[in-house]
Amino acid sequence: MIQGIGVSNGIAMGTALLIDKKDYVIEELEIVNVNREIMRLNKAISKSKNQLEDIKKAALKNMSKENAQIFDAHIMLLEDPELKATVEKAIKEEKKNAEYILNRTIRAYIQIFETIDAPYMRERVADIKDVGNRIINNLLDKEDMKLNQVLHKVIVVAHDLLPSDIALIDKEQVLGFVTNLGGRVSHMAIMARNLGIPTVVGVSDITSKIKSGDFLIIDGATGEVLINPENKLIQNYVKKSKKNREDIKKFKYFKDKTTKTKDGKPVKLAANIGRPHDLNSVLNNGAEGIGLYRTEFLFMDRPSLPTEEEQFQAYKIVLENMQGRAVVIRTLDIGGDKEIPYLNLGKELNPSLGYRAIRICLDKIDIFKVQLKAIVRASIYGDLKIMYPMISSVEEVRLANKILLEVKEELKAEGIPYSENFEVGIMIEIPAAAMISDILAEEVDFFSIGTNDLIQYSAAIDRMNEKISYLYSPYHPGILRLIKMVIDNGHNEGIWVGMCGEAAGEPALIPLLLGFGIDELSMGASSILPIQKRISQITMQEAKEIMEKAMKFATANEVEMYLMSMLKQ
Repeated sequence: MIQGIGVSNGIAMGTALLIDKKDYVIEELEIVNVNREIMRLNKAISKSKNQLEDIKKAALKNMSKENAQIFDAHIMLLEDPELKATVEKAIKEEKKNAEYILNRTIRAYIQIFETIDAPYMRERVADIKDVGNRIINNLLDKEDMKLNQVLHKVIVVAHDLLPSDIALIDKEQVLGFVTNLGGRVSHMAIMARNLGIPTVVGVSDITSKIKSGDFLIIDGATGEVLINPENKLIQNYVKKSKKNREDIKKFKYFKDKTTKTKDGKPVKLAANIGRPHDLNSVLNNGAEGIGLYRTEFLFMDRPSLPTEEEQFQAYKIVLENMQGRAVVIRTLDIGGDKEIPYLNLGKELNPSLGYRAIRICLDKIDIFKVQLKAIVRASIYGDLKIMYPMISSVEEVRLANKILLEVKEELKAEGIPYSENFEVGIMIEIPAAAMISDILAEEVDFFSIGTNDLIQYSAAIDRMNEKISYLYSPYHPGILRLIKMVIDNGHNEGIWVGMCGEAAGEPALIPLLLGFGIDELSMGASSILPIQKRISQITMQEAKEIMEKAMKFATANEVEMYLMSMLKQ
């Protein structure tokens, strides 16, 4: 058995298809006709753009609009005038072939981006590789194997898979993915989860250990990969797979039921969404509310800012459809790895620690006010809660609330109705905020713990860096102490505390979080019913006992192994 990182649950068993994407060996050739070479380049770029438009259309049939948006970024790269001008200039000056100059330029871009320690820049490397390879393919009239052309059921094994590889897969034929590279929050992992395909990533040198035709078993939950296993092991996994399918059917029992522990303690389970069209999945999985409405998606995939009316309609639809269940709308969280080109925010050496989220809103108050007006106007259509992201100080909360008060006064003066009863809270995702959460609790109505960034910032781990992805763990004793501190401080001031990061959907963590006294867990809609079942299986007394024991361990691995053992009981 080989151990990797499980990023998309489920068991897949089948024949391996090894995709060996070797780097191009591109000849350096002298050319005579410069204009002809530039025409070749332009033709290849145009063909690449048409291909990406087709890929995006196909992607929209298989996955959410948010995941398909990656191809808009690829098209923008193709249309980047600086890239095109750089290549054309070098062709004219050096009189070398287009594929050689383009390949050299792309590699130079990648080298620059790889030296910058920021998640967004690392994602750009994957995008640049994808786009560069596509143009070179078209220049050379070569074509990579497409996963929608697979003729029999396979588990795809590759060094890495790019978004354009996954977007076109035939879901009937591709049973699973295994890659050398990748982490829990990479584009590839997110897209695989969205498609519901079992996936294991970060399996070092797996492409040198597997050949096409090998029989594989992969477990997307545990990260286990078995190559040509004995019949006894195959039978064990057949039983495990059957149990998984039966469990999925059993989860439907919990739909639309109140979430509570075995001894009757209620715990609210909510869903994370990006756009109104995510509501179908939310309602189909019985969510008791929206714990995180990521409003930045309303600002993306467009050439200019959304108007107040556009935003108002997007918020109103969600509040109305949730029929009185709480909806936590997070104010604009852009910057970092979420770039919006038309705002011209500029490049930063470390964007995750820079000009982003509430910092932008408190600087660009006109944009912030338009959004707050739209949110507050929508408050009469349901149970609204407003949440500020990336808070690090009391001053930020007070200034944001001051602007919110101005917005309410302006609406009142204009005779526009709104509810006076909505709550205002903050995300706790910066260590400084966690450390002063006792003070911050006096300023707000609730906390929501954003574990994705809290882990990244607290443990100094770039969560997009595959080389150190093994260090990124919600089980780190230091992270757990911070979470407990935030919950205790919130409760001491009489406010409720939720969690909306990826850790909220980790089944093994549930007893620990219950023991801490968490009030709400918000997650991807598909995780709600399994987590609801897990909560129903445990009493609060058991949860507290598990929590107390877990908090005595010294390492993340010890905590995880212990909590995993409790999960299997």
